[in-house]
Amino acid sequence: MNAPLPTVMLPRTVFDDPEFQDHENVVFVSDRTTGLKAIIAVHDTTLGPALGGCRVWPYACAADALTDALRLSRGMTYKNALAGLDLGGGKAVIIADPRKEKTPDLMEAFGAHVERLSGTYITAEDVGVSPDDMEAVARHTAHVRGTSATGLGDPSPFTALGVFEGIKVACRHRFGSDDLAGRVISVQGLGHVGFGLCELLHDAGAKLLVSDIHAPSVLKAMEAFDAEAVDPEAAHMVPADVFVPCALGGIVNNRTIPQIGAKVVAGAANNQLLSAEDGIALRSRGILYAPDYVINAGGVISIALATPGGNVDVVRDKTRAIGETLADIFSRADRGNKTPEQIADEMAEERLRA
Repeated sequence: MNAPLPTVMLPRTVFDDPEFQDHENVVFVSDRTTGLKAIIAVHDTTLGPALGGCRVWPYACAADALTDALRLSRGMTYKNALAGLDLGGGKAVIIADPRKEKTPDLMEAFGAHVERLSGTYITAEDVGVSPDDMEAVARHTAHVRGTSATGLGDPSPFTALGVFEGIKVACRHRFGSDDLAGRVISVQGLGHVGFGLCELLHDAGAKLLVSDIHAPSVLKAMEAFDAEAVDPEAAHMVPADVFVPCALGGIVNNRTIPQIGAKVVAGAANNQLLSAEDGIALRSRGILYAPDYVINAGGVISIALATPGGNVDVVRDKTRAIGETLADIFSRADRGNKTPEQIADEMAEERLRA
């Protein structure tokens, strides 16, 4: 009698990833000369070409990079839909340390691969990427935004503006006033967006608690904004009116939610909730959450609507309207006894169906 064959575990495929949600296209990219390793995910092109930034990050493994690309690209579909843009959602992640391994040649090689997608994906700046990097990408493809040739350049000031407007609306809904003078606000992450947001909050009279894994950025913020430094691992725990995540996603989860010391969570980071259940847990604690893909849409608005002539006022007005969208979401969530992100998802899906 033959012995039973041993069970063979097949390697996980993209279809098995829990973040795979009927993505239209997922491309794995490599370049032998530069060492480029990247993943480009196109989630949905119902409304138009998939627009979404390129992130450079030293992921522990390719599986983590894939999960990030899938989650972020789906978030971009919803973000673009709720921002009223005729664009779909996509995202690219490059597996590299942005401070040590990112080079102009690496970004040019990435641009060449974007070009091979024939305009179905349009790239832009994200975490670990600078405007100069986008200029390098643009040397090999026209399917890039946030460059000097495509309008207003660096989108981060508009992302910061949209988050600022969203924080004001969230404070009005939670505390009864959008006046930020004297409000204690903990900002986690001091990159282009986080630092620019701190400037707006400081000018509005807020008391800032700042944190970042890059110590020089913290020192700079302390000097510029009379801010108090806190440990990045404790940024969500400190007593504050608003916790503002502006670093990587997943910070709001079943471990951190019981520790959150603020009554509002409203920041620029993508995918702040690790799972859908986390939004329900926030609501049960009386913490108001501003859905990330709504509040941080200023950057994508700027790169989608900007023209080489510099229509900055149009872009600013559209970005400030993020506050109105959030106010509607908060009101509908209260009326329907739902979480803000559930309402935001419903509103985005309504537009996709239409």
